[in-house]
Amino acid sequence: MFSKILIANRGEIAVRVIKTARRMGIKTVVVYSDADASSMAVQMADEAVHIGGSPAAQSYLVQDKIVDAVRKTGAEAVHPGFGFLSENAGFAKRLQDEKIIFIGPNPYAIEAMGDKITSKKFASEAGVNTVPGHMGLIADSKEAVKIADSIGYPVMIKASAGGGGKGLRIAYNAAEAKEGFDGARAEAIASFGDDRIFIEKFVDQPRHIEIQVLGDKHGNIVYLNERECSIQRRNQKVFEEAPSPFLTPETRKAMGEQAVALAKAVNYDSAGTVEFIVDGSRNFYFLEMNTRLQVEHPVTELITGYDLVEQMIRVAYGEKLAIKQKDVKINGWALESRIYAEDPYRGFLPSIGRLKRMRFPAEGKLGEGEVRIDTGVREGDEISMFYDPMIAKLITHGKDRAAAIATHVKALERLEVKGIQDNSPFLAAVLDQARFQSGKITTGYIKEEFPNGFSGAAASPDVEKVLLAAATYANVLMRTRMAGISGRIEPARPQRKDWVALVGRKQTPLNITWQMGEAEIEFEGGKKHTLSTAWKPGMSMMELVFDKQTYAVSITTAEEGFVLRRLGVEAHVKVCTPKQAEMHARLPEKQKPDTSKLIMSPMPGLVVSVAVKIGQDVKAGEAVCIVEAMKMQNIIRAEADGVVKVVSASAGASVAADEVLVEFA
Repeated sequence: MFSKILIANRGEIAVRVIKTARRMGIKTVVVYSDADASSMAVQMADEAVHIGGSPAAQSYLVQDKIVDAVRKTGAEAVHPGFGFLSENAGFAKRLQDEKIIFIGPNPYAIEAMGDKITSKKFASEAGVNTVPGHMGLIADSKEAVKIADSIGYPVMIKASAGGGGKGLRIAYNAAEAKEGFDGARAEAIASFGDDRIFIEKFVDQPRHIEIQVLGDKHGNIVYLNERECSIQRRNQKVFEEAPSPFLTPETRKAMGEQAVALAKAVNYDSAGTVEFIVDGSRNFYFLEMNTRLQVEHPVTELITGYDLVEQMIRVAYGEKLAIKQKDVKINGWALESRIYAEDPYRGFLPSIGRLKRMRFPAEGKLGEGEVRIDTGVREGDEISMFYDPMIAKLITHGKDRAAAIATHVKALERLEVKGIQDNSPFLAAVLDQARFQSGKITTGYIKEEFPNGFSGAAASPDVEKVLLAAATYANVLMRTRMAGISGRIEPARPQRKDWVALVGRKQTPLNITWQMGEAEIEFEGGKKHTLSTAWKPGMSMMELVFDKQTYAVSITTAEEGFVLRRLGVEAHVKVCTPKQAEMHARLPEKQKPDTSKLIMSPMPGLVVSVAVKIGQDVKAGEAVCIVEAMKMQNIIRAEADGVVKVVSASAGASVAADEVLVEFA
């Protein structure tokens, strides 16, 4: 077995590979950029080599620097993780020529399957079902519109070298096809250095289901069942689960056998994923093959019991697969969500900054299931604008789908991320939906269920009572502590029982009788409720039992009252005396400032271009500038007609969220 391997990647996948290598007794080397100098992966690895500036084009994508690091450290093999050079056939060939082992498939398989156009031709020849489309090269947007017209809308415009949702657009008419082609090509060049684009029919009501394959260098290939990845936003997966709630054993077998046939056609010899689009009648069509480890591989590991990173390393070393197809079983259910540094309340735009607080539920047993956390960052680390916005992957396993979901909900309750905005409120809102719980999902789920974006989840009556009770208990405990410290109240003085909880303009009178760790709360006109908790002032998470049900609530003090959050529900609760509540009701509502003449950056990032100048007439919907962050370009458009008065932004400048870019007269 290898004695030392180099990991040509960063973040959570670098940490993931280190953990398996360490268990196998293999030493690890990681490479790092300026931005990752003090990263978790660097501190965990046995050795670390600096390879350049923060932009990936100056570090993680520079093959010479990777090879030099291998030579310098004496590593015998390179694991590419996912992204960066993981599907670069030229890199795999370079390592082969340098007599360095690539922990991934052979260059021929990468070239044949990694290229979306070529892979579809191979799939067709191998007898794999394919989606109708144009696989040839497309010269410009005019030709793209002509091809899209001939295929029939909607169509999917996709970068040939794409992945992770980059360089992909859906067009429902000619205008969208033109704009989508230009945008996809620009993203493809920026992300992959390859501007080739193809167009295919977009299948309505599709489900995204993929088959995990694993092959060795001796001609043995198996499939490790499927993952469903239908919950997507901007073509980026949000939830993944294994197995799929939609497939029958017969469909699973048919898809698996086609995936293996395709892999055998290119002598595939590592872990890889064959992705399919499946319609409502369980007809399935080949989408693409990812010739690398997938982000969502943990769910497959949890239901099969196989460590895919270990299998990749053993295969690369030349060992035969010890797994036979008959050995592959399905044990329970696994669900993964991606915790991203993005703001779901602002259109999921990137949120960059320092993780002032980051707490995950403990790995292992939770409720009726198990929790696994894959992450590459810690409290105090910075989420950079240069890379993917991933904070962590939360994976849960249960005896069935309901148990995996219930455990996931409990885990999200106990997640704490402060300093930046994360997408966990949105994840929780999806998990709470009856449609998701039923398994009736498609790739259009988020657009269908959240057509106007996400503005937070509404509290159910039961959850509302929990939040108000938690805030009231925190209020009386803190008031008593302050009174005791100041000496203004004698210990024997009776405690106030009557309070009013305010959320916005809504007032809820209640009575509380309490002692340390316990309380009895009675809402006006309602029954009495019991509350017990070990929470004390200063703790950011209140775990409590309310009427024999367990809850975990994030709680922070605000200028007045508390901000509480449970899953996707957030409430600013002010706890007042009846007299104070009466005074609050008389206060006028605060007016929002007028920003109608300002174009502000919706996120922190880098200004790519500015399309207007002072004195220019601008129409509503017209592009004003482009801001980029985390490999994603956002076109900022005017919301109304106007004449440009001030241009504050310039190409190449860094901007903060809500920074004014352009002002209209």
